[in-house]
Amino acid sequence: MRMVIITTGSRGDVAPYTGLGRRLLEAGHEVAVAAHPSFAALVGGCGLGFRPVPGDPQGLIRDWARAASRDEVRALTRAYADGIADGVAGVVAGGADLLLTASGPAPLARTAGEALGVPVIGTYLVPAHPTGRFALPPARSTGPRGPEDNLAAGREVVRRAEDVFSGADTRLRALLGLPAGAPATRPEVRPVFHGFSPLVVPRPADWPSWVKVAGYWWPARPDGWQPPADLVDFLRAGPPPVFLGFGSMAVGQGERLGELVAGAVRRAGVRAVVQAGWAGLDGRGADVLAIGDVPHDWLFPRTAAVVHHAGAGTTGAGLRAGVPAVPVPVMADQPFWASRLVELGVAPRVLPFRELTAAALGAAITDCLSDPAHRRRASALARGIAAEDGAAPLLAHVGPAFAG
Repeated sequence: MRMVIITTGSRGDVAPYTGLGRRLLEAGHEVAVAAHPSFAALVGGCGLGFRPVPGDPQGLIRDWARAASRDEVRALTRAYADGIADGVAGVVAGGADLLLTASGPAPLARTAGEALGVPVIGTYLVPAHPTGRFALPPARSTGPRGPEDNLAAGREVVRRAEDVFSGADTRLRALLGLPAGAPATRPEVRPVFHGFSPLVVPRPADWPSWVKVAGYWWPARPDGWQPPADLVDFLRAGPPPVFLGFGSMAVGQGERLGELVAGAVRRAGVRAVVQAGWAGLDGRGADVLAIGDVPHDWLFPRTAAVVHHAGAGTTGAGLRAGVPAVPVPVMADQPFWASRLVELGVAPRVLPFRELTAAALGAAITDCLSDPAHRRRASALARGIAAEDGAAPLLAHVGPAFAG
């Protein structure tokens, strides 16, 4: 069966689908990932087909930060969404028997499925169905909520997400020769499989039966990957370091963050591995090593703790490694995952990026490392996650339901 996984956004929005795609490939399916051009090497290096979706998420984040008004932000977002619509039209032209979609581009995937006459399955990395148990990320914070408040907030999140792509969906329908407007019989994205552990976010009882929590989809390592020699040497030269990285966040703030991180590391008295990410973060000091992209499943188990922006993928990688965390959320779903790390007892507290200083970060690292309970809880959680197979529920569903 020809399967296409449609996703957009940063590396963390793409990498988990390389692992899921590899499992589907090993099961005998033909698998391609539709993503932004900057991820062609990542996807191809894992042995999967690639279909380009126009867009530069790094540039978009940079332009958002420079925007002078909300109207300018909306215009930038609309242009980005229109590019994704063009890419999805190209995906349709390449043909598919089944579409798997991330939560962001799901409205466009649904239209593509309508045009192709094929089913669309949700493969979401964050909770994306309203529930009374918690407010969906990135719900606007309004203080303590009851179940009805959580449901209302979740519905508002879904509505806003649909609105982001409403104009792009109109564009896509025209490109595919479909009637304007979504018909009453428009196919729904279902079932939905969530790619995180039920030990991290238990499945809410009020979700419909077709909304599932499958378990993590771990990124595949590119074929032939080997760790950099300087990183291996650094790890061997002393006690396990602390990892610090902000992924796709803080574009263009590398110099400021480099100084801040160096100060925090000195205050905490630790060794550190600093990942450049989109911020261009660098390492400063004899006990600090700057690195580029390194698979988290290899690096994190060799660290004492991980300081990160609490994106879904990095959060999962830290939990898988069984190491404690210092979450520094910036935007979107990151505050949700940061709060979960604290609730799970593997992080001392949430340190919002806007409150980040060398003193605050140094103190948080010290607190994280000085309380052995954080590592004990992280280790116990890692053992439970290791027993899960997040790809298995989707493989079981795809096999009997859509075998060709």
